[in-house]
Amino acid sequence: MADNKKILVGKIVAPQGIRGEVRVNTYTATPGDMRDLQISSARFADGAFHFVRVVPSTNVVVARIDGINDRNAAELLRGTDLFINRDDLPALPDGEYYHTDLIGARVVRDGVPVGVVDNIQNYGGGDILELDNGDLIAFNRVDVDLENKTIYIRD
Repeated sequence: MADNKKILVGKIVAPQGIRGEVRVNTYTATPGDMRDLQISSARFADGAFHFVRVVPSTNVVVARIDGINDRNAAELLRGTDLFINRDDLPALPDGEYYHTDLIGARVVRDGVPVGVVDNIQNYGGGDILELDNGDLIAFNRVDVDLENKTIYIRD
């Protein structure tokens, strides 16, 4: 899978028990979303990841990986990033965007480029675009052109 088609959805943070299960910190909207995703990693074969259960009141799930049958083997997977293919995500309604589609977009105000989106933050008041030059711009009153990977700020 090409790097620009990978989306990070979780990380193995610890072994779980003695039978080789692992604890996964999820980056999905809800931990249970991991149940329906085709997880891949450079550390194991495609199709080897199997959702087991959600840990209550956390963003952690327990999973089993084919060929990992004891705690020592599970420990070796600690820190492993877990990805999905961008094309496996469902289509969104108009006006909604996946963060991954906005990363790398040029930001333009009054016809003048002001930077490129490096990251997106949200501290509870809405999404904030973090630009490559250090500027922060609220993700409201904008027009997004995904085809040209450009975000236009409206005044």
